[in-house]
Amino acid sequence: MTRGAEDAEDTAEVTDALLVLLLRQLTVESDRFAEMFGEAHGLHRTDLNALAVIMDAARMGDPMSPSRLASALHLSASATTSVLDRLERAGHLYRDRSATDRRKVELRMHEKAREVGAEFFLPLGERFSAVWSDLGEDERRTVARFLRSSIAATVEVRARLAP
Repeated sequence: MTRGAEDAEDTAEVTDALLVLLLRQLTVESDRFAEMFGEAHGLHRTDLNALAVIMDAARMGDPMSPSRLASALHLSASATTSVLDRLERAGHLYRDRSATDRRKVELRMHEKAREVGAEFFLPLGERFSAVWSDLGEDERRTVARFLRSSIAATVEVRARLAP
């Protein structure tokens, strides 16, 4: 896209319809990108979602359990077991007893899985950083608020529509 086209887009009215369109396009492109990784590593989309949920929980210092994963992905216990079995066989995660409560199982990613994921996804993260570099702190806060509220709205409506 040329700088003139970008400038024209920057001055166009930002309607709700445009925001929905752009969010949908980002979702489709993100899905396509993640699917490339999945295809290269023999992982189902649900497997990728499970790894993302487990990784995000670990980043927050909140180890993921199989039952919490099932709830987060809206899977049955047997479907969750299948996902975990595939990920374990592929060497992406392991199940470990909790250090604080030996009755609980915690899901942990292998370091090699993190390395493989970083190798694939790091160039996208670097490109995001580059294109976001000219955003000021106020703009970043607005974008973060937009994304958080969009995620919350999606979760709310999905919960209402879920059987």
